[in-house]
Amino acid sequence: MSTAPLTPPLRVACIGAGYFSRFHYGSWARMKRARPVASCNRDIAKAQATGLPAYDDVARMLAEVQPDLLDIILPPEAHAATIRLALAGGVKRMICQKPFCRTLEEARAITAEAEAQGAVIVVHENFRFQPWYRAVKSALERGVVGDLQQVTFRLRPGDGQGPRAYLDRQPYFQQMERFLIHETAVHWVDTFRWLLGNPSHVYADLRRINPVIAGEDAGFVLFDHPGGVRALFDGNRHLDHAADNQRRTMGEALFEGTEGALSIEGDGAVRLRRHGETAEEVLLPPDAHDGFGGDCVHALQSHVVSGLLGDQPLENTARDYLTVIEIEQAIYASAAEGRKLSLTGAAG
Repeated sequence: MSTAPLTPPLRVACIGAGYFSRFHYGSWARMKRARPVASCNRDIAKAQATGLPAYDDVARMLAEVQPDLLDIILPPEAHAATIRLALAGGVKRMICQKPFCRTLEEARAITAEAEAQGAVIVVHENFRFQPWYRAVKSALERGVVGDLQQVTFRLRPGDGQGPRAYLDRQPYFQQMERFLIHETAVHWVDTFRWLLGNPSHVYADLRRINPVIAGEDAGFVLFDHPGGVRALFDGNRHLDHAADNQRRTMGEALFEGTEGALSIEGDGAVRLRRHGETAEEVLLPPDAHDGFGGDCVHALQSHVVSGLLGDQPLENTARDYLTVIEIEQAIYASAAEGRKLSLTGAAG
């Protein structure tokens, strides 16, 4: 497969046609500098339902289509084998859904194999691309809250109660032995490090509330970030928050500094309250997008296309994303040991 410089539109092939893939396909269909050219799924009827040329054999699709970019929309257990198959087929550019691979060791191995062949993998970690976090990033860089001291995110999607929890949307959630952190909180591990810098220490207290699931579904994680900033992830999938769409922001956030506080509300709005005042300034109006997460999938995929065409550096390459997985592992170790850990495993 050619590694010559890319010119638009990029030809994109997709592997996977499950629940979340609708947002990927919908985004590619709206691109001006990329176009979807094929879909592959082991149930070919699902691939056919995308309206694209359909396959149930990855190797055959890659050989016949020879895409510029491969979008891997599969669960972690399929990542390594799929990436290796793509590398063998000459694919040099990929997006891979999160959680990336099954283990840190597997992710490291796959990353090294891809780099050895000159291939680029971007992990589809889209929460940092949600418009409210982009607005917060800009506001923090302008110094509107003064010296930032504390950050809190309260995860409250309200979807974890009862024997049918998750079954109607993503039933495999019930069987995940590591759930709240590995599947969900990893979004804020990545977003916090993007906003605040890599943490030096973590402390975690995790628990399972719903007995029908295998993994944890509630817990607290405290992060020590550079400059004395403390960040708290407070997650409980049983409880909800004030929003017409619980999955828009999945909760509420607060960024508190010496000169004011930024809040992210359930409607996607970002508001600034200055220190000593009660009035709030709207920095970002409520979200009007009717899809997922403020159209963050489209924002991420647009970023990848722009990066591959040389317009800007790529965010969340596989090599960079290994840090997220390392932090995740430290969180689970902290919860198991009941103590604060540095990211090298020493007690804090």
